[in-house]
This record gives sequence, structure tokens and C-alpha cells, in this order.
Amino acid sequence: MRIAVLKERAPGESRVALTPETAKKFIALGAGVAVEEGAGLGASIADDDYAQAGAEVLPGPKAVENADIVMGVQAPDVAALEGAKPGAWVAATFDPFRERDRVDAYAKGGFEALAMEFMPRITRAQSMDVLSSQSNLAGYKAVITAANEYGRAFPMMMTAAGTVQAAKVFVMGVGVAGLQAIATAKRLGAQVSATDVRSATREQIQSLGAKAVFVEDVEGIEGEGSGGYATEMSEEYQKAQAELVSSHIAKQDIVITTALIPGKPAPRLISDAQIASMKQGSVIFDLAVAQGGNVEGSQPDETVEKHGVKIVGYSNTAGHLAADASALFARNLYNFLSAFWDEEAGKPVLDAEIGEAVRLTQGGKVVNERLLPIKEST
Repeated sequence: MRIAVLKERAPGESRVALTPETAKKFIALGAGVAVEEGAGLGASIADDDYAQAGAEVLPGPKAVENADIVMGVQAPDVAALEGAKPGAWVAATFDPFRERDRVDAYAKGGFEALAMEFMPRITRAQSMDVLSSQSNLAGYKAVITAANEYGRAFPMMMTAAGTVQAAKVFVMGVGVAGLQAIATAKRLGAQVSATDVRSATREQIQSLGAKAVFVEDVEGIEGEGSGGYATEMSEEYQKAQAELVSSHIAKQDIVITTALIPGKPAPRLISDAQIASMKQGSVIFDLAVAQGGNVEGSQPDETVEKHGVKIVGYSNTAGHLAADASALFARNLYNFLSAFWDEEAGKPVLDAEIGEAVRLTQGGKVVNERLLPIKEST
């Protein structure tokens, strides 16, 4: 069993799918590990660190030769897999709804694509969940970046020269990233409030010491999606929420938006008119900017100023914390593959529940149920 890790080729991607820690663990399972030269440099991991852990450090084409499994943060193009064994597994994030051509290319190439972002949100898969591990860091980074852009203090400060008021932070969308954003803003001393379409998050918000801002007494809420994700809201709810947010957002200094719907563009949460209602010098961080954005006018990797408000968003927020993000991502991959390691076979053997959830392609075909309706309608 040979596991290969290539240097990430996506623009701006600084993370890596293997660390010396997880390399040692894979080798202890009996696998051979090969890493492309320079693969870990963006995450502050030198080639010598991999070599000392027992991995082979090789040029790109050599690293993937005879590989049974290729691991990546973002799935490589099929051309980069030349030399891997027929039917080799590729465990990475694929963005399969927006990158359908790549999925089809994997099927045509005979590779078995395993989309880590399709990991089911069940108890036994928590340690394998790359979306959660990366979103956790993204929520933290969003607040730190917003604090830096804000240019004022976060906590209340009592000084001889007078009192500095605490910053008001509003978090929209209370998934993993949102909860970490709340916790980080609270630790920095801000006055924090938050909202979500899922009523179940109210207690989570309050447990972190933040104020829950929710639409009350409106029927038609469809926000309780499967697997812990939000779904689209009813028209009535959208109208009520827009009115509530408009009145609340005008009083805020910092707004963090985190709302995503799998397979669809990010929902629009903040309009230009709402931005105009905010105070001069306020900051919005749009964590969904790479999926179309929650905020009107936000642009990936740019600081946009509208009506005196700064709007910030990164196309790869977790990548701005590359060392920690890589460590967590690599552990997710190890936890995934090692959980199914068959000692007799000397390789992982996936079960139906998780295997069918993450497997996109097999035997030259696209096999994932979440993609088949799209395939059949084109």
C-alpha cells in the first residue's frame, strides 16, 4: 500500500494533506508514504521533516508513481495523477457541485474519488470531518482579521482619560465557523449577538454568552437541514429576517457572515442598503465570499469599501492559518483511512455508510447519489 501526497496546485493554496505526525502514523500501519518536494513549505514543513518521519521525498511525477491512495487538500487535476495505480483512491475536497467536469474526468480516468466534504455528520465521523476542522479555524481568523481592519479596541476599557466602549459584533450563521467566531469575539471582549435560521442554535448562542437574535412567530421556517446544514428559508421568513437584521445591523461595529447551503450559491444576507445603514468605520467579514458571498459587493481576497464600511473576505480563509489548518486536515485524513484499515488486506476497506457518502466515482462511473440527478438531467 503506497500513499502519495502532491504539492497543492490550486492558486493561493498553502495547506498540505500530510504532516510528519500523520506520515509516521501511516507508516506504522504498514503503508509506504511518498511526498512531493516542497509540498509542505506553505505550512512551514520542510522536506527534511518528512524524511525524518520516514517518508520518501520525491519530484512530483515520481511521488505519485504506483500510488494506491493520493491525498490532497484540494483534488488535483487528473493529469497530475499519471503513474498512479489504476483505480487509485484520491481523498481530498472536490467541490463536486461547482467542479463537475473534474468529477467526470476522474470517472473517465478510472480513479475512485473520495470527497472529504461529503463526510456524513454522524458521531463516529466527527474526527474525519474536514469541513468542521477548517471552518473552526476560519471562524477564528474572520474575527481576528475584522478586529485588525476595525482599527479600534474590542473590549471595554476604563481609563483615566475616559471609557472606551466595547465593540459590538454580530455573527450571522451559527454553524461551526459561527460558533468559533462568537467565542473568539467574546474572548476579545466584544459585545456579541448572533442569528441563524435554525432555531436549535439559540441555546448554543446563549451558552457562549452571546445574545440570540431570532425571528419570532413566523411560520414556514425551513432552516433545519439534514446533516447539520441549513436549507433555504420560506419567503415569509426571509422577509421577517431581513427586517429584523436591518434594524439590528445598523447598530453593529463588526458583522461576520458564515451562511452556506451545500450545492447552491451562498444566500444573500446583507444588501447594499443595509451596508449604508451601518456606522462609518464598521467592518463586515464575508466567510462565504468564495461561494458567491453573503454580502452585496464582497470580493474574494479584496477589501472593498462601501458607504464607509470595509467588506473583507478570503477565498481560502483556513489557508491563512496554514500550519494549524494542515495539521487538522491531515489528522482528519488519517482518522478516516485508519478507521477502515484492514490488517489482513493491508489497506483500508470502506463500509457502506461512509463509503457511499463520500465516494463520487468508481468503476469508470459517477456513483454518488447527490450527483446522479445532475448527471441525468444534463
